[in-house]
Amino acid sequence: MKKLYFERELSCNEMSAFFKKSIPVISKAVNELIADGLVAEGGLAPSSGGRRPVMYSIKPDEMYILTVAMDQLSTRIGIVDMQNNYVSEIKMIELHLLNNNDSASQLATIINNYIDNSGIERARILAAGIGMPGFINVNEGVNYTHLPTEGISLVDFLQKHTGLTIYIDNDSSLIALSELRFGIAKAKKNVMVINLGWGIGLGMIVDGTLFRGHNGFAGEFSHIPLSEDGGLCTCGKQGCLEAEASMLVVAEKAIAGIKNGRVSSLQQSLNDKESKLAGDALMDAANKGDQYAIELLTEAGFKIGKALAILIHIMNPESIVLSGRGARVGKILSAPIQQALIKYSIPRLAVNTELLISELGFDGELIGAAVLVMENLNMKSKIIQAAVA
Repeated sequence: MKKLYFERELSCNEMSAFFKKSIPVISKAVNELIADGLVAEGGLAPSSGGRRPVMYSIKPDEMYILTVAMDQLSTRIGIVDMQNNYVSEIKMIELHLLNNNDSASQLATIINNYIDNSGIERARILAAGIGMPGFINVNEGVNYTHLPTEGISLVDFLQKHTGLTIYIDNDSSLIALSELRFGIAKAKKNVMVINLGWGIGLGMIVDGTLFRGHNGFAGEFSHIPLSEDGGLCTCGKQGCLEAEASMLVVAEKAIAGIKNGRVSSLQQSLNDKESKLAGDALMDAANKGDQYAIELLTEAGFKIGKALAILIHIMNPESIVLSGRGARVGKILSAPIQQALIKYSIPRLAVNTELLISELGFDGELIGAAVLVMENLNMKSKIIQAAVA
């Protein structure tokens, strides 16, 4: 089931080679899944000179996944089928996490209301995958930074209040997971995926698998110290990358600059209370050629590149992927990042590290949340048990 989900469709020959099982054994298993209503025959594979094999895939509408992507300011939520097609409209709902003791209850309410309005039977939702910022222990189901729950793990709290099986992970880890399974990092072994959002996160793919570290906290890229006298970070330290180059900081610089007389098309957007968040307006303006917005992003890109030079010296990755919300200004950021890499990296290390821009971009966290559910799929799932009963 997992292999079919990640590869979209496969023939019995391909599954036989992957699982190192005979074709009769694989055919028997596939026929059982078809009888259970979980797998369906597709078309025929392209001809390679012999008999064209039948392709198989998971039935898309037999079960669904609730997928949630959170950042510090808002939450996006959707429901996908088994081929990652959205079966309900993605909603973005304002939910501030910082200093919000009711955020876990508010998230549970958002999930319940969304399912009730989706028209999808709750019993057909396999599980919910939720990406969120913060220090997250996946095994304990705890977020040590946000979404406080008194005397109970966050996962247990959400399962109790929604009736769903819940999986949580760090937002940047899920973005890296989406790139590994369905994005530009597929088939690559050692990749650093940079989550350019309101903060600056890092998902680490090491030897073809997601690397979380000892407690699951690996990848706190945004807290690499860049200076001794920089801005104060939310972590309490001074001079962190996040305090110098995150989208929130860049947006704050834009607002301050405009108040001090800088000429920019952003002036109207930032003064319009109905406009989207300042960071989104800044990226839109930069892509339209606004010189002030490009200047600010160029400055941020150079600082990100300086921090990436540290990563290259430690990890020696084959690729660095710019992903997340900020991927849509990836072309603007790439030049100053490369300039910083040339300045701060040892050429022998940096020359073979390619800088890539994600094609998944802002959708990466939502896709990664669905991948998280499927990676945890097992025979204990109520839907799977019901199907094979």
